[in-house]
Amino acid sequence: MDLERARQEYLSYLAVERGSSKNTVAAYGRDLSRYLAWLAERGVREPNDVTRELVQDHVAALAGAGLAPASVERALSAIKGFHRFMVSDEISDELPTEDVPLPAKPARLPDVISRDDAERLLDQPFPSTPAGLRDHAILEVLYGCGLRASELCGLDERAVLLDEGVLRVLGKGEKERVVPVMGAAEAALVEYLERGRGALVGRRPTSAVFLNARGGRLSRQSVHAIVERYGRVAGIHDLHPHTLRHSFATHLLEGGADLRVVQELLGHANIATTQLYTHVDRSHVRRVYLAAHPRAHL
Repeated sequence: MDLERARQEYLSYLAVERGSSKNTVAAYGRDLSRYLAWLAERGVREPNDVTRELVQDHVAALAGAGLAPASVERALSAIKGFHRFMVSDEISDELPTEDVPLPAKPARLPDVISRDDAERLLDQPFPSTPAGLRDHAILEVLYGCGLRASELCGLDERAVLLDEGVLRVLGKGEKERVVPVMGAAEAALVEYLERGRGALVGRRPTSAVFLNARGGRLSRQSVHAIVERYGRVAGIHDLHPHTLRHSFATHLLEGGADLRVVQELLGHANIATTQLYTHVDRSHVRRVYLAAHPRAHL
């Protein structure tokens, strides 16, 4: 029995014996038709001629063609079920789909905002209240120092060394790193510490830098809400603390910072993680090329 006839029998088995829905049978039918057409292009029409390498190559081709990960996963499920059916019905002696993995998902590029967006966010008017001073400092430190929300919430007073212009940040795995705090971030932080924090301190003393209205340590959820709220005011929707961290790294690299330095500032254990930030928009690449290459202009 050739593969096409086996496909028809498998779909009939799904509908009649397994009671699969019409939508499932139709989707599997399309996936298998594409699979058999791909095999036919390579001269493979008989069940026993299919190899594990062919199955892997087909799945990789689906992912490479831009199919959504869920669609690739469903196609592989259909192919595996098809080959198991052929073995159980003695149509084939081979099971080439055993241990065929899904292709690795491509690393998702970080979301970033433009420099103009960052300026609009940070230059907007903030309330002169203790909470307003706190919120301004939070945004400036997230973007100016590249901290995670959890790291910002975990800052204690002893970690703010303004005489040295640094923060001692406790990151993932309890690893400490030293991050410069300068310029606008330093100014906003100083203003909050001098004029805002004292008014937020509650009855119980706390060493936390960033406090909520009850005088306790600010939570990550509160930081997310603060960032999102000021983002909306600045016309930047769905803004998250991590977006500011991503933007910190991307803008540093666009400005010529060394990748290893950015890795240290972010607290990445692996340089490969930092390399995700080397994505820059085409217009920036073009500007750098035009400015730097001696033969860029006629």
